[in-house]
Amino acid sequence: MKSLFHFAFNVTDLDQARRFYGDVLGCQEGRSTDTWVDYDFGGHQISMHLGTPFATAATGHVGAHVVPMPHFGLVLQSADWQALAARLKQAHTAFVIEPQLRFPGQPGEQWTMFFLDPFGNPIEVKGFDSLDTVYAS
Repeated sequence: MKSLFHFAFNVTDLDQARRFYGDVLGCQEGRSTDTWVDYDFGGHQISMHLGTPFATAATGHVGAHVVPMPHFGLVLQSADWQALAARLKQAHTAFVIEPQLRFPGQPGEQWTMFFLDPFGNPIEVKGFDSLDTVYAS
């Protein structure tokens, strides 16, 4: 089954969300009202609604890192991942986990980075040389 993913979550300021998701991440804005806005997030639909963002905690153990849970994100080709990492660095993004290679030489080798949106919502972006290896074990 192939489909698009939809994820709706809360933010406290739609103008600030537009600056981050539109200007910093480069996502294209879709429909909106006074209380929510949609974005194309790597071909998937995210919807930001005014409200209290969900609670997160650093409880996810992945390799040598503890990552914020829950989180959402994207899986990109390595070249697109590198371009986004450069864009985020240029925007002076504070990373939870700096852009780096994880599991080098192993099945599932991937680039990863974690950062927070302005509302504390954790985002992970992974990069693979081939998307055929996303589920390699």
